[in-house]
Amino acid sequence: MRKFVFIFLFVVASLSYIFEIDELLVKKFTFFNDLKISYINKVINISTNIEKHFNQAKTIEDLRAENNELKEYKILYNTTQKQLDAIKEFLVHVEVTEIKPEIELVKVLSYINFNDFTKVWLDKVPQDDKILGLITENNAAGIVVNKNGRAVGLLNGNKDCSYAVFIGEGKNPGIITAGETPDELLIKFIPIWSEINKGDEVITSGMDNIFYEGLKVGRIIEITNLPDMKIATVKPYVNVLKKKYFYTYKNINNLENKEENSKKTNEIEKSPNN
Repeated sequence: MRKFVFIFLFVVASLSYIFEIDELLVKKFTFFNDLKISYINKVINISTNIEKHFNQAKTIEDLRAENNELKEYKILYNTTQKQLDAIKEFLVHVEVTEIKPEIELVKVLSYINFNDFTKVWLDKVPQDDKILGLITENNAAGIVVNKNGRAVGLLNGNKDCSYAVFIGEGKNPGIITAGETPDELLIKFIPIWSEINKGDEVITSGMDNIFYEGLKVGRIIEITNLPDMKIATVKPYVNVLKKKYFYTYKNINNLENKEENSKKTNEIEKSPNN
């Protein structure tokens, strides 16, 4: 017990001496105090900088994710705005009540065949057998057909995808089809007298009632003259095979409505209940 008391008193005395020496040094040699304060400040600054670094890294990551999300919304907004502007321009000299366009956002579900990337299933239920236009970023992307009650997207480059186009400022007509290579398209049935040149822009004509006039397709890169017509090779503006979302376009005019109503009337009249 005495040993324990002795050791305890010794420790207390030693600590008191140490603290007095430390106090004496601080009083007599101020640079020790400055050195201590400088050391403490540097430790605080380093800790603060490390904390700021990790906070900035997290902030940058959060902003990057938010920026990517905003880009998607911006693309969707620009796409919709361009489509609406094109439709408004198309309808300037047309009676609005005669045309009722339907535009719907659709998603690519999957390929139909793994050896053909130009033919896909879409998350849309067709209402009839009418061929619809497929649009992306104010560009024509292909067509939509009804196959056993399911919507099939035939993208640009598919052998069964074709629609009417205009070429150049002269609006020379033609029908666009699949090209000889995956990154090219062909325009066939161009009248032999048509004046077309390399670099001419190709747009949809709307003459097939699939698209409206003015959607961009691509530019002419090669022209072949045949005895009865011309064929043009087109470099498309957009690689539609990389797209996951499209817009479908359906144009309904009063003539179609009258025909549909007439069919419904005939069916009602032929009903056994009447």
